[in-house]
Amino acid sequence: MADISRLIEECSEWITPELERCFTDKQKEDITVKAAMYSLLGGGKRLRPLMMKMTAEMTGCPEELMDDVRYFAATLEMIHTYSLIHDDLPAMDNDDLRRGRPTCHKAFDEGIALLAGDLLLNSAYERLFAATIKNPGYAYASSCMCKLAGIEGMIGGQSIDLASEEKKISVELLVELQEKKTGALIETAIVTPFYLMNGMTEETAAGDKTVRLLKELAAHLGLAFQIKDDLLDVTSTAEVLGKSVGKDSRDDKSTFVTLLGIENAKKCLEDETSAAKRVLKNLAELGYDTEDYQILSDYMISREN
Repeated sequence: MADISRLIEECSEWITPELERCFTDKQKEDITVKAAMYSLLGGGKRLRPLMMKMTAEMTGCPEELMDDVRYFAATLEMIHTYSLIHDDLPAMDNDDLRRGRPTCHKAFDEGIALLAGDLLLNSAYERLFAATIKNPGYAYASSCMCKLAGIEGMIGGQSIDLASEEKKISVELLVELQEKKTGALIETAIVTPFYLMNGMTEETAAGDKTVRLLKELAAHLGLAFQIKDDLLDVTSTAEVLGKSVGKDSRDDKSTFVTLLGIENAKKCLEDETSAAKRVLKNLAELGYDTEDYQILSDYMISREN
């Protein structure tokens, strides 16, 4: 049986060549592209590409479609990386450390970092349009990725986050914030391969049992990931975490820890992980091999960075 380290390593080997192909050699001479690649290839656990790979394998993706899954996984990682670059800027979270090294605006400057984030997002959308032109059956998957990166998803969550600084918000609003800011891209990662395999439309996806279960799984894993992040912000160190710690307290942000306390936050983490495992049991009853997702669910509780 694989462990999480092996799954992450295999995913890194799978996704890195595609990330390296996101820009041409000539484009890589540009300073903004250099900054984008600095962040895009800056390491990390690659959890979103990993989830894409695991969903594809779990649901029996044909080998001939795995290159397309990888293409979409790299595109999603570009969107995720753009959000990290912008999130680290002084106008947002004002962080100096990301994945154990200087953030993009520290390694380059604020203007170039802003452009690098813009470039990654625009280039991701270029890739989605290209994929849809090549295969119109990918249109729904592409549109969902765009939607969940926007005001209905990640940007919407970031908007609530900024508007909530120096305020004590309700747990319900915090859950909505994190379902959008963190959970939306996790949903994209988990459901996209199934959309691609089946050429799904809005109508066919709406009534599909597997889609419903994959979205439920994403919701629970997304919250589990964020609750653990909130816990690590107060229990870990910058050396272990690879990014600044204590910044939630510094910025007077409402988190699962500040609203619930450490012990109750841990209980919520366990509840979300258990709920994810119940969804996996339902997926297994449909004939899917959920072993790798079981490993990932356990990792959500035990991870140290």
